[in-house]
Amino acid sequence: MGFVLKLYIAEKPSLGRAVADALPKPHRKADGCIYTGNGDVVSWCIGHLLTQVDPEAYDPIFKQWKFEHLPIIPEQWKLKSVAQTSKQLSILKKLIKQADQLVHVGDPDREGQLLVDEVIHYSGVKGHKLKQVQRCLISDLTVNAVKRSIDKLRSNQEFIPLSTSALARTRADWLYGLNLTRTYTLLAQKSGYKGVISVGRVQTPLLGLVARRDKEIEVFVSKPFYEVLAHCRTKDAQNASFTAKWQPSDACAPYQDSEGRVLVKALAENVAKRITEQPATVKNFTNKNKKQIAPLPYNLSGLQIDAAKRFGYSAQQVLDSAQALYEKYKLITYPRSDSRYLPRNHYQQAKHVTQAIKNNESTLHKAVEDADLSIKGRAWNDTKVDAHHAIIPTDTHKSTSSLDLVSKNIYQLIARQYLCQFYSDYCYAECIAEIEINQGLFISKAKSKQSDGWKILFPQKEAESFLPLLKKGQILDCERGEVIDKNTQPPAYFSDATLLAAMSNIARFVKDPELKKVLKETDGLGTEATRAGIIELLFKRQFLHRVGKTIQATEVGRKLIESLPDSLTLPDMTALWEMQLNAISHKEQSYQGFVFPLQDQLRHIIEKAIADGPQALVNLPETSGGFKKSFRKRKTTYKKSTTTAKSTRVKSATTK
Repeated sequence: MGFVLKLYIAEKPSLGRAVADALPKPHRKADGCIYTGNGDVVSWCIGHLLTQVDPEAYDPIFKQWKFEHLPIIPEQWKLKSVAQTSKQLSILKKLIKQADQLVHVGDPDREGQLLVDEVIHYSGVKGHKLKQVQRCLISDLTVNAVKRSIDKLRSNQEFIPLSTSALARTRADWLYGLNLTRTYTLLAQKSGYKGVISVGRVQTPLLGLVARRDKEIEVFVSKPFYEVLAHCRTKDAQNASFTAKWQPSDACAPYQDSEGRVLVKALAENVAKRITEQPATVKNFTNKNKKQIAPLPYNLSGLQIDAAKRFGYSAQQVLDSAQALYEKYKLITYPRSDSRYLPRNHYQQAKHVTQAIKNNESTLHKAVEDADLSIKGRAWNDTKVDAHHAIIPTDTHKSTSSLDLVSKNIYQLIARQYLCQFYSDYCYAECIAEIEINQGLFISKAKSKQSDGWKILFPQKEAESFLPLLKKGQILDCERGEVIDKNTQPPAYFSDATLLAAMSNIARFVKDPELKKVLKETDGLGTEATRAGIIELLFKRQFLHRVGKTIQATEVGRKLIESLPDSLTLPDMTALWEMQLNAISHKEQSYQGFVFPLQDQLRHIIEKAIADGPQALVNLPETSGGFKKSFRKRKTTYKKSTTTAKSTRVKSATTK
């Protein structure tokens, strides 16, 4: 190996090959790298080439699990090479030393940023050379797109907060998972349990969500409640009939539940009787034309949720398929995105992308032909795009007929969602009438379509209702009142779609009202890239299982949640952490401001757990799966989790 002018460090070999294809030829392949025609070299990581060292690397006494060692908090964090990929790390270190200029080509997300940054720092790059590292953000592996990315290199210094956020997440997961797993395993051992109790920052609250929902359904007792409908008719030539629903007044509160439902049938019957054959007065009437703007292109969670609803696909199925569409077929852009927006300059590619859709997917020919490319909606917004943008089709021409069914369906979803951006708004009329009958208030609503707009791409019957045009003060006839008997329904079991939706908007499930106030609608449990892996991990450990199309906790999973304190099984603390980690990536919080309070919190949790003793852990079921593993087996699993390549995202999931 001689002098290297510029070294491109990709996250994985497939990305490295895509970069090389966009650089001058001829190319010469060497061990772990590709030399290009202009003297530049492309090399790559193979997922994580570095991993956290084991606790005993900090002090040999940590090899034994003892209460007095806890919490284990490294003063100086250490990394080590991953045995399976140590050769590639050696190649990179030599190339980095020889290179005059380094270009970071990690995936455009937190973990991709940290993954390559770690290698650069581990290789001893400092001073001016470190400050001059450039960042290449690639979300589309087609040659022209990669060339455009290479032409728009940015300073890697801009992405230090993103890397710091990923580093804080990695260390938090290590501290939390390792210390609390040891704490509760040792407590369970005191009660005679012979396995290991795995506790994770994200996996445990997620299991708690499912287990609590299952229990809520199990103990649910259906109760009858009653609604009153007024059957009204106009007195004019139209002689139009419609129904309005009773709105109980404050005086009815003693007879209602917390949701405002009337529980006493006699009250409902009395209202129905009092309004029958009585005059009715229109107190207010509004008739508004409304619009519904097209949905934004997908981020990963949005894609997974829609694919689960429409096709019943699991989160992991969708991620695997999307990854193949991106890497193997180059039909879509980077799939692990949490953004639903596009850079403004990407609008210039719309003609090429839509033509590729028309060529690739026969079912969308007409959708492309009817698209109006002059429409430039809210999706193109530079202020909403940072490291990566929404998932959209590329301009690659390749028929989807050769794809497997899952990949074909995922491509169709992504393409249709992109085409929505070039359709007008869905327009409809909404009428609301407030009717007074014998001093009672009744409301009737109606909605009717005016123009399909973007909804033409989603052919399904829109429910429409009728309400005649009324005027304030108009007198009507209430022909009769009708009591409708209903029963309260239990919440639904989680499905793939609803569990992902819960992870994406965790604020709905947070108990602490103060925390609920500060959480944003976008604050979630886990990240776009890790959610599928975390769900799969809970299945693998036999904490979750499928019952038909639903996801439920196993007996082992439920017992584990029952045995742990609420603070570890509720999403509150983890949701706050996720919010803080996001704040670090936006320069709104420091690393120290996140990690130091976390360490204090960890000490408090461990002290309280030891003080409370093992009483809650005495009835854990013996099982060959789930959390019953030997210490040796657990240690092996933990090691394996921290050395798996990033491309499978097992590392993030297993340590959470």
